[in-house]
Amino acid sequence: MSLGLYTKNICKGYMLDKIKNRCKGTSLQYSIFTSTIDIPVNDWNAINTKNNLFLTLDYLYTLEKTLSKTIGFRYILFYRKNEPVGIAVNQLIKFNTQDLKFQEFPCRVSDTIKNTIMRSMDVKVLICGNLFSCGEHGFIYSNKITAKEAFENLSDALREIRKTEKSDKPSFILLKEFWPSSFAKSDYIKKQDFREFSIDVNMVLEIHDNWETFDDYLSSMKTKFRTRTKKSFKKSEELIIKDLNAEEIDDYKNTIDTLYLSVIDKADFKIGKLDARTFKNLKETLKDSFVFKGYFLKDILVGFTSAFVLKDAVEANHIGIDYSFNKSHSIYQRMLYEYVDLAISRRVRELRLGRTAEIIKSSVGAKPVEMKLYARHGNSISNQLIKPLIELISPSEYEIRNPFKLQLG
Repeated sequence: MSLGLYTKNICKGYMLDKIKNRCKGTSLQYSIFTSTIDIPVNDWNAINTKNNLFLTLDYLYTLEKTLSKTIGFRYILFYRKNEPVGIAVNQLIKFNTQDLKFQEFPCRVSDTIKNTIMRSMDVKVLICGNLFSCGEHGFIYSNKITAKEAFENLSDALREIRKTEKSDKPSFILLKEFWPSSFAKSDYIKKQDFREFSIDVNMVLEIHDNWETFDDYLSSMKTKFRTRTKKSFKKSEELIIKDLNAEEIDDYKNTIDTLYLSVIDKADFKIGKLDARTFKNLKETLKDSFVFKGYFLKDILVGFTSAFVLKDAVEANHIGIDYSFNKSHSIYQRMLYEYVDLAISRRVRELRLGRTAEIIKSSVGAKPVEMKLYARHGNSISNQLIKPLIELISPSEYEIRNPFKLQLG
């Protein structure tokens, strides 16, 4: 399929500035694009008024430019008459179920699913959201339409994308991930035969107004945790931590790829991998909104962190670690503290550390926040089988710590 706008008449299409589709029983029209180059910039930005970085065309173009060989990109603009009222970002991925590491899966999966359902097979999935970031970065709409209208039309457009794929149609459609404040609205998608399920919590640290510096943050800790922090800094004192620009990322690209893969190999999915080229392009495009730090022992790169600076949050993203030095030099723990320091210095409201490693993340003050996904099978009959399977899936159990003297918040 060639890049650019593609359309299909469902009821009857009309040529406007762009061809728009209207589906049975829905109130909106929509246009589907396979490249950011063809998206009407003003229409898109009219919806992304809060300038969600993960929904900006610059960010999306960067992903598309570096990952389009392995991932399909589909973008949707929703209209009421000629006025834009919603946007959606979607990714088409294909993977083999052998690429899943069930022992580290984000939800506890029963042996029944693992042994009888998820044998070695290729699965294609249409994701509304961002495969590389946790949160509501897939679908937003204006206050000129209701949540019911929004999710009804989103469901219709996603199913149309699936039907339009000429071969190897996606088996599943997935909406990821929604924060608790959105559940009341996002649950409307369940009326479109999507099934909800909870995933592992996102660990989030609230950045308090009285934390002007990292020392202020340390002062708010209980003695035991403050002592642990200082011990971690002592073990990691040989590390030289540098902010890397695009050229420096390129200089260390081979090592960055190796460090990244060492972490990915421990992850639940082996799909949707980024690489140093992607990080370089993100730095070139996003400038100070994308922070890439290298961790050096003398002149050897032994780790890196990446983060996106949003309007009110710092979102920790991909990391890489040479695990042979991790314990001796407390690399991962130091990375968490560096994320905290970045969030304080950028004066944001919260630091989002993502899923997994709940105990160690809670030891720096992060708290668990429940998140929810929605899924449906492309075949309506098979979709009925999802419900009993989802009932066998639940978030992983975890423990948390409270490092602060007082209950902050």
